[in-house]
Amino acid sequence: MPELLTITPETIQRAAHCLRDGGLVAFPTETVYGLGANALDGRAVARIFETKGRPQFNPLIVHVSELAQVETFAHFNEQAQRLAEIFWPGPLTLVLARRAGSGLSELVSAGLPTVAIRVPSHPAARNLIAASGAPVAAPSANPSGQVSPTQAAHVAADLGSKVDMILDGGQCKAGLESTIIALTGDTPTLLRAGSLAREAIEDALGEPLSRRTHGATPQAPGMLTSHYAPRAYLRLNAEFPQPGDAFLGFGSITGQSSDKVLNLSASGNLREAAANLFSSLRELDATGARTISIAPIPEHGLGEAINDRLRRAAAPRPEPARSD
Repeated sequence: MPELLTITPETIQRAAHCLRDGGLVAFPTETVYGLGANALDGRAVARIFETKGRPQFNPLIVHVSELAQVETFAHFNEQAQRLAEIFWPGPLTLVLARRAGSGLSELVSAGLPTVAIRVPSHPAARNLIAASGAPVAAPSANPSGQVSPTQAAHVAADLGSKVDMILDGGQCKAGLESTIIALTGDTPTLLRAGSLAREAIEDALGEPLSRRTHGATPQAPGMLTSHYAPRAYLRLNAEFPQPGDAFLGFGSITGQSSDKVLNLSASGNLREAAANLFSSLRELDATGARTISIAPIPEHGLGEAINDRLRRAAAPRPEPARSD
């Protein structure tokens, strides 16, 4: 199992060298930990899919260190420019028309004529990408369909020696993946709710976002029906747990006190709840409870993204989560 490496200028350079050599590097972003590979190297990108057990029809996000680099890989329109100037660096991914001759591996786009791209705000992520000298394809650093990692220890537990290096930047600040907006049609479209609330994007654009129906073939990461799932089954919108359940609360909860009870935010703060979601699911899953009951979460602001993750985590799974 690779060592969890404290982030220093030296370890950033080592990790950048690893990426240039076709290796896989797990690194922190402001959202979740990413499993990075050189996006120009088809063999390296293929290792991402193999390591995660990710279907190759599910596209990846390309990370760059500066806005100026985006034009090399995608066609930037007026709406993209406006959103990028306001929200980049940050947890916003734009799906744009892919530029011919970009050099990106075809696997990154999963055969689509588009590319999902963003500029992360985490300094270690940006320094790593800049030092590597290449765009970095990086989905979440966990097995496909399971709970995303928000700590380096999560990556080590999930992927172990399948990763060449793990950079440890502590707990991810946002705790939910980036918001994904498609800007390839007549109307800006929300493909995935995330760490940047829909309302902020609509205010910046001066128009509402449409919502694309999720089908069998995803247009962007995070659109599969079953995703983000722990081993335990989830029971949503529960005011209290059933006997034997673990319980994940939100806001004021009374009469619940055990090692199987956690609270996303006692004060009802959605940003705090988002930051705690994945780590709380992992902690309750580790208790061995068969079912995790989850309190209702408001559907506004970051609650939209939290509920999106919970609905996907609770969706019917292609295979049983565990055998008894």
